[in-house]
Amino acid sequence: MEENKNKQSEEILAEIYRNCQLALESIADILPAVDDDGLRAEILAQHEEYERVSAQAARLAKDKGVEVKEPNPIKKAMMWSSIKMSTFTDNSRAHIAEMMINGTVMGITSLRTSQTEAYDCADDRVLALLEELIELEEGFEKRLKEYL
Repeated sequence: MEENKNKQSEEILAEIYRNCQLALESIADILPAVDDDGLRAEILAQHEEYERVSAQAARLAKDKGVEVKEPNPIKKAMMWSSIKMSTFTDNSRAHIAEMMINGTVMGITSLRTSQTEAYDCADDRVLALLEELIELEEGFEKRLKEYL
């Protein structure tokens, strides 16, 4: 039973880390296309939060002796090409905000799924970090909608 709880903690940590890394990668890919100063500032602030949460997840994983992996390189390459193609044809403030919202909603959905499955998680720190990231992303979504 305890082994299952630890496994659940590891899976949630991996999901938090992966979510943050994909968000950081997406931001790095989209930022060169952002002309609007307000939107750029919002995206940069989000980047800082994702870095902070990612570092916390990495520290927790290290404390637990768990190795968190970077997202799949093929997925990252597909994301990069999709972002570049989309911003090449339309780099308007509204379009970039919409792209960011779509990514954020996918992250929230993935994290909420992990939260639902986390009933057997042994580590309150992991659950707290999961909840913190969900709240951050929900706030990001709300603020990004102002740029539509």
